Amino acid sequence: AAAEITGADAIHPGYGFLSENAKFASICEEHNITFIGPRPECITKMGDKATARATAIANNVPLTNGTGIVRSISEAKKEVNERITYPVMIKATAGGGGKGMRIARNDEELEMNIVAAQTEAGAAFGNPDVYIEKFVENPRHIEIQILGDKYGNVIYLGERDCSIQRRNQKMMEESPSKALSQELREKMGNDAIKAAKKVGYVNAGTIEFVLAPDGKYYFIEMNTRIQVEHPVTEMVTGVDLVREQIRIAAHLKLNYKQSDIELKGHALECRINAENPQEGFRPSPGIVSSLHIPGGFGVRIDTTLYQGYQVSSHYDSMIAKVIVHGRNRIEAIRKMRRVLSELVIDGIDTNQELQYLILHESDYVKGNFDTSFIEKHLDELVNER
Repeated sequence: AAAEITGADAIHPGYGFLSENAKFASICEEHNITFIGPRPECITKMGDKATARATAIANNVPLTNGTGIVRSISEAKKEVNERITYPVMIKATAGGGGKGMRIARNDEELEMNIVAAQTEAGAAFGNPDVYIEKFVENPRHIEIQILGDKYGNVIYLGERDCSIQRRNQKMMEESPSKALSQELREKMGNDAIKAAKKVGYVNAGTIEFVLAPDGKYYFIEMNTRIQVEHPVTEMVTGVDLVREQIRIAAHLKLNYKQSDIELKGHALECRINAENPQEGFRPSPGIVSSLHIPGGFGVRIDTTLYQGYQVSSHYDSMIAKVIVHGRNRIEAIRKMRRVLSELVIDGIDTNQELQYLILHESDYVKGNFDTSFIEKHLDELVNER
């Protein structure tokens, strides 16, 4: 209605749940409004994680053992005990943002956590369906950014390492990943392109993998939208991803060939969340009483905050993104330390200080981390505070 009243001919859905809502994309089409994203059928096919797994299998993209949608507890136990083996991850097929995910290490946990995941998924996405896949212990979370146009051209724009997470939700991201060689980067990128081409994918998307400690990688899902962490890719490639989304939606060919994509320097992103890490990441709504946003060369801060801003309890806790670019990883880390030390958000609790401490932790600085990093180091970091 807002688009029709204002005479807008296109809608960019951002990176919230609306961006992966096939019904919304279809409504836009019915009203001759361009949806700046993939076609509804692509959102359905790849946004549904169980279907995306089937697509990956059909195209020989590496992935862990798993199931389709689980219809009963008895079916789940049979599949896990006879074919997959513990530990396993239960996932909402319509999930995102770490919601509807549970780990099970035995039959008792499986039964309990399937019900919990279904309940959370139903409340969050209106779809309680879940599936199961083998859980890879202590992996890196690596995602490949892709762009595809309406003429069959698909490119990948390097990777993002999203391994610093809390409760299966990303908190810090970087590009390039210290864990990838150029050979492995190209292999993962080509697998991402292969999967995207098979479904005729158009616009921006992300193919997500877990990288196991033994160096093997496995497809986990596709995000059929621009992502929160897209600025780190923009920093190292010089490609304005949102501009490319708009161009693609306007039926233009990609501005770039694969040979044009070169990763220059290193970029980091810290998600500033209104939460208290010392109290189990308890949400911290309230009024921002004072605010200072630093700047400088190679610094980008995306936020809508202002002094007097009311942080609501009804939405995601992320209130700002801090992104920096340096000539190399250590320069980017030092720059992020400086920016976080100057950033002031008073009146509410945030995870800002925790991230500042992570940036000084020796394993992080050396690049020795995986998705269990915060879980392993939280007590030590909080005590350090």
